[in-house]
Amino acid sequence: MTEPISIDPIEIEILRNACLSITDETFASLTKSAFSTNIKERKDHSTAIVDARGRLIAQTMASPIHIASMTGLMETMLARYGGPEGNFPEVDPGDIFIANDPHVAGGTHLPDVNMAIPVFSGDRIRAFVCNIAHHADIGGTVPGSMAGGMREIFQEGLRIPLIRLFRKGVLQQDIFDLLLLNVRVPQERRGDYNAQIAGCHLGAKRLAEVIETWGIAKIEAAFGEIIARTEARMRQAVAGLPDGTYRFDDVMDDDRLGTTDIPIKLAVAISGDRIRFDWTGSAPQVAGNINVTLNATVAACVYALQALVDPDCPNNQGVIDVAEVVAPEGTIVNARFPAPVAARMHTCQRMVDAVIGALAPALPERAIAAGNGANTTAVFSGTDPRTGEAYVYLETLGCGHGARATHDGKDGVQVSLTNTSNLPVEAIELEYPLMVEAYGLIPGSGGPGRHRGGMGLRRVVRPVGHDCNFNGAGERFTYRPWGVFGGGPGGMGRFAIARAGGREEVLETKPSGVRISPADRVIVETPGAGGYGPPEDRAPEDLARDRIAGKTGT
Repeated sequence: MTEPISIDPIEIEILRNACLSITDETFASLTKSAFSTNIKERKDHSTAIVDARGRLIAQTMASPIHIASMTGLMETMLARYGGPEGNFPEVDPGDIFIANDPHVAGGTHLPDVNMAIPVFSGDRIRAFVCNIAHHADIGGTVPGSMAGGMREIFQEGLRIPLIRLFRKGVLQQDIFDLLLLNVRVPQERRGDYNAQIAGCHLGAKRLAEVIETWGIAKIEAAFGEIIARTEARMRQAVAGLPDGTYRFDDVMDDDRLGTTDIPIKLAVAISGDRIRFDWTGSAPQVAGNINVTLNATVAACVYALQALVDPDCPNNQGVIDVAEVVAPEGTIVNARFPAPVAARMHTCQRMVDAVIGALAPALPERAIAAGNGANTTAVFSGTDPRTGEAYVYLETLGCGHGARATHDGKDGVQVSLTNTSNLPVEAIELEYPLMVEAYGLIPGSGGPGRHRGGMGLRRVVRPVGHDCNFNGAGERFTYRPWGVFGGGPGGMGRFAIARAGGREEVLETKPSGVRISPADRVIVETPGAGGYGPPEDRAPEDLARDRIAGKTGT
């Protein structure tokens, strides 16, 4: 019988940080190697290490929603290729797997493409190094692969099941050709795929170095301890909350295909160190693309819980295992095939708001008002008159962050499950035939309160020397982000076109295929966020600063 490996807390912490260092280095490598602005500038990607049992060991502190896709990929890997005693008899050194499909390969939407490479010690796989990147286009009906109007996932782009892109270190060129043939701007996609491939190789090399230094027995013991200690820490935090059932309801604007006022319902049950998120009563899945798969719902719950009760807790399988999630199949929070899901982040952001709203009475000093509850997306596409080549400019813009007990909300930032940057004006105008004519915060869009909600952004863009297409996806264009404990709601977002002659045309929440001429200007306004506490309690010095900064509007 094998003696258990002894590993002390100092060694565990050293190895935990070694794994985090690997994910951080591969994240930076992907950033610096990518071609698209969405990755190299906005950093819409993540990296992770997963053990041979499919358990998340470390994830770089990037977009929390990506935890869903990477763990979903590994669940699919285990189901298809896993053998007895955690072995993978059909997987070889140098294999790199790729997948994106939400319904058959564990993804959350098609633009997020996952890759995973096995890390061997001896003749056995001990871990996988994974990364995920949001590609600015994955094909489908509309450029950018994100706009509303799609009724099934087949219209949203190229569906990639779990397949080998590399076999024993050799690129499967026919598969790569197939991937590039079905997307717009294939040269940009090639560059982003190559950046992901390089990240896989770098991460596998670094993890192999750690295994060689410490020995696989100690590494695997550390993996188990990292997860166990994290779970214990999170359960202790949950046990500090008052027992009871906490409820909250919110409403999505629409799905663009005729369904409006879409309910999101949550009951959070706490008993000792156990917590259960029950989404029963939420709307049936809708025709439009704001549906969510179960793994993304789990990610939303896990993120919100961690942010509220222990934001400094390590991000690994131990956090995931604490949350019990109930999401009835066939609803907007656990959609069945072939539901479209491209704009799933809007619903995920709204679910985070619901968790925070439900738990606010239990954690008044930690709760925040509703953030923007959206992922406002703008996509410009056309042919660059300077080069004669096609382009796709995709961005999700920052909005307001909810106010909290001690501070105003942040202005114009990504919140909750997204952690990307706003694309700098210089990058837009350098890379694309577009002119940014205005870019700033929207006065008065932060909800009033003892502490104000964050303000939304306003950006005005026009094409230069050519006609282009505009697609968008927005939420909180009808229902304002709510405040807490007497705080007021934040402002709503909108899309509009300033046409030649000064006429302004307000667009729907999820427009698709809008033709824009060089005389037109696209106006994108993102939602603000809710306030915290009664507005009359705001300190006089804060009111004075508001007036100077223009936060009170006109």
